[in-house]
Amino acid sequence: MTDPPVTGALHISRPIIEVIKLTRTIATPTHEVEILRGIDIAIPKGQFAAIMGPSGSGKSTLLGLLAGLDNATSGQILLDGVDITGLTEDQMAEVRGKKIGFVFQSFQLIPTLTAEENVLLPAELAGTGPETVDRARELLTRVGLADRMDHYPVQLSGGEQQRVALARAFITKPPILLADEPTGNLDGRTGQQVLELLLELNRMAGATLVMVTHDAALAGHADRVITLRDGLIESDVMKII
Repeated sequence: MTDPPVTGALHISRPIIEVIKLTRTIATPTHEVEILRGIDIAIPKGQFAAIMGPSGSGKSTLLGLLAGLDNATSGQILLDGVDITGLTEDQMAEVRGKKIGFVFQSFQLIPTLTAEENVLLPAELAGTGPETVDRARELLTRVGLADRMDHYPVQLSGGEQQRVALARAFITKPPILLADEPTGNLDGRTGQQVLELLLELNRMAGATLVMVTHDAALAGHADRVITLRDGLIESDVMKII
């Protein structure tokens, strides 16, 4: 006699980010340097993971690999089920346009574009429709820049520029948001305001957030803190709620 079918079984979904035996090695004139040494990470949808570690630990390299801005030496990176390690640059650009938002420490705004135009740029590159203009204005309003939409980056403070960058990161509704020291160039008060906006926008979007930071206070807001040292995972701690 066969066993009855199992009902009410728990469905376990695939992580939205999977890093499998990932390595990154660079060659110098005298020897090779191992930046990442075979790390494994699985991040479920909607999680906020902070990546910490001293300078040279490999955390920014990892973020660049997740964004497809650099190539792994070996291993795999799966984003929402797509293995990006074998993609061409054109294919990777398409994945970035659909799946990834990025917030840089140095803002990376185009100086000849207004705040609104900077926010719209990823949507235009992804080929989305005219309704994104309304979304760009809504996002800029949410981050407190309703009266700065027509201003150029040079006319904005550092905090305002980073708020433009936050709005830009969310314009295409990406399921994955990568943030590299998003408050690193800001003073303490402005940095806290930017972090609160980032977390608010992320909660509303339901995106998966991976943030590199040196700041333990910022990492304290995360669901999980992954610490790298010498290219390896030193610790991986989940917040107990």
